[in-house]
Amino acid sequence: MAEINLTKGQRADVGLRKVSVGLGWDPNSGISQFEFDLDASAFLITEGGQCPSSGFFVFYNNRVSADGSTSSRGDNRGGEGDGDDETLDLDLAKIDPKIEQVIFAVTIDKADERKQNFGQVRNSFIRVYDAGTNEEICKYELDEDFSTATAIEFGRLYKRNGVWRFEATGLPVSGGLGGLAAKYC
Repeated sequence: MAEINLTKGQRADVGLRKVSVGLGWDPNSGISQFEFDLDASAFLITEGGQCPSSGFFVFYNNRVSADGSTSSRGDNRGGEGDGDDETLDLDLAKIDPKIEQVIFAVTIDKADERKQNFGQVRNSFIRVYDAGTNEEICKYELDEDFSTATAIEFGRLYKRNGVWRFEATGLPVSGGLGGLAAKYC
């Protein structure tokens, strides 16, 4: 399987049952007096654009979806080092049939209180890879200036004609994690 580097709006077929989604970022040093704590989350959405229940919103306080298909490996508070800072694992065969897409987002914890935003973060990316072999399927490196955003939808998996595909989205959302929850839950 060849790795595909996507640009915003591009799509790629996933073609696997078990995938992992790695999200990464690096806060700019010396920008804030506070540590940055970024958090990855997933929203399992029906055709109507909503989570069927709060159990379909996966984040640091709910690490496994209600259908058991999607799980978070946990909260990396510092985001230190190269590679993925947080990872979500998905078994696409286990996703509840009413789920049409999975939105992947990253938020900055206490962003308003700490006066932090994505303009102070660099090297942000989302990548989809084979959960068994770790072979990368596709990657999207966010290269826009999100200087006022405290939450960004990095990408989404969606079902089209029974096949799961990934789309690079890079959409800012206002209101942080609460804004995303209000939008989808």
